Amino acid sequence: MLTRAQIDRCNSRLLEKLGRFLNETPDFIDAGSVEGLADECGLTRERAFSLLLSAALGLDLEANPEDKALYDNYFPEMLRRLDEEEFRRNPYYAKVQIPEARLGRWELGHRRYAPYEAFVRDDLEQMADGRVVPQLGYFEREFRYPVVFEDGREWMLVTPNEIETMRAPIERASGKVLAYGLGLGYFAYMVCEKQGVSSVTVVERDANVIGLFERFLLPQFSRPQKVEIVREDAFAHAERELGPGRFDLVFTDLWHDPSDGVESYLKMKRYESQCPRTAFMYWIEKTMKHYL
Repeated sequence: MLTRAQIDRCNSRLLEKLGRFLNETPDFIDAGSVEGLADECGLTRERAFSLLLSAALGLDLEANPEDKALYDNYFPEMLRRLDEEEFRRNPYYAKVQIPEARLGRWELGHRRYAPYEAFVRDDLEQMADGRVVPQLGYFEREFRYPVVFEDGREWMLVTPNEIETMRAPIERASGKVLAYGLGLGYFAYMVCEKQGVSSVTVVERDANVIGLFERFLLPQFSRPQKVEIVREDAFAHAERELGPGRFDLVFTDLWHDPSDGVESYLKMKRYESQCPRTAFMYWIEKTMKHYL
């Protein structure tokens, strides 16, 4: 059993190593490597992938007890092989077709996860003993997902990560829903499908993002009449519109990751006190809290 000091060190080491790996070489492990190790050593492919990832992170499980303790205490709860078909049956993927289109600095398109490419699949898990366990996933086959690019950079996308990290706010949504941030309209689509949701107001400041959405995506919604798009800065809108009884749920998704989101997260949370009967939820909130 790890001490708290050991857990704190493991948390820092793992997040640092994974951050570097995912930013630089997330597709380092390929199908040939996994299948070769599995066949040679009589392992499952899941076990082979796990061991290859540990090696890619620089862990020496045989010679370094600290590395072995990190592996044993984190990897089983960190890694998941995901089912491609399960995600392709997601209502948004099944219904909304993303064309190749451009408007201003923004472009609709697609990217792919290669077989065994590692990616963050869900929010950080904070364990009772203090472990902070990243949630990683991979597919055994290529997986295609839609993206909005800003000047060639991935900015808004619908991947398994978005699907998993938005489950809770989608399940919570009822009545009048307000969303800060439009993206590819995944959250708006999913809550519109709920009978208990009467309206969805989406605040987005970029006219071209709105233009792409209204031209190519909104017409594919089953219930587009529920959606109102407001072109405005999120905090200007919050200052003017948030008040008791106006909305039943406010969901904020204005950031790409914690590095650019903590300030906006804290700023939006200040409005909670003036809306006591409104539920406020935030994209990747557990991860944001870890970096405060």
